Amino acid sequence: MILAARGPVLLAPSMNVHMLANPIVQANIEGLRALGYHIIDPGVGYLACGYEGAGRLAEPPDIVAEIERAVGPRDLAGERVLVTAGPNREPIDPVRFISNRSTGKMGYAMAAAAWRRGADVVLISGPTALPPPHGVRCARVTTAAEMRDAVMREFEAATMILMAAAVADYRPARVAAQKLKKTGGPLLIECERTADILGELAPRKGDRYLVGFAAETEDVVANARRKLREKRLDMIVANDVSRAETGFEADTNAVAILDRRGRCDVPLTTKEAVADAILDRILAVRRSRRVAGESAAAPPRKVAPKRRRPR
Repeated sequence: MILAARGPVLLAPSMNVHMLANPIVQANIEGLRALGYHIIDPGVGYLACGYEGAGRLAEPPDIVAEIERAVGPRDLAGERVLVTAGPNREPIDPVRFISNRSTGKMGYAMAAAAWRRGADVVLISGPTALPPPHGVRCARVTTAAEMRDAVMREFEAATMILMAAAVADYRPARVAAQKLKKTGGPLLIECERTADILGELAPRKGDRYLVGFAAETEDVVANARRKLREKRLDMIVANDVSRAETGFEADTNAVAILDRRGRCDVPLTTKEAVADAILDRILAVRRSRRVAGESAAAPPRKVAPKRRRPR
């Protein structure tokens, strides 16, 4: 049946750890991979034979993700997508920190959707309780400074940057070495600005497609348009986080996608569907740019003058 199959074939090996490590098995796996078969790498852990190690059958959600990638459009194949997600934590002392309510769900959905559509994806994530999306390389950071450094390390190789993280705008100017003790009066914490990651990226982006996100509680579209212009972004995705169904902790979202072509609204749906809608819009804009560039580069066609018939 497999030899006769004309569509994608996925293989999920599962066996004893020593059997899997055998050079003959490894050579066969690499041979199949070279012939175009999709290999879903086994997991690591306790095995049915009593050993521990590599050889566990891949988890069902991971197998499903691999199937979706294999049979999906793969319209992002060849792209290297950089995604940021989640909050930052800016320490006050060894016990306390300043943060926000971001859970990272939107950014994680963006990373998963881009990988499913064929991209090579790196996700730079602030502290969240979410497991990394299958197939995505994940770098964990805590502070805005750490996120900025991680973004700069990955930026050069990226072709598309999706800045979905809720980056901290301020941090305590001084971090106490020991836990601050309660006193009879108020506690005043002087804060300073963190690095403007988007502001640094825009002048250096070149042909990279740079997308920002704006989580707003009022004047959502107006504030997003200003950020789009001031940060010199290619696109910005705005949502109203004051609503329960579109806030940080929800599994659903509704967004306004703004770019130089105009505005596209995505009504309330799952964050996974929103992620696909954003990627669809990016591809449509880039496609129109290429068409416009090709039209501008093409030399004007010469039309021979019509000859008049003699009377």
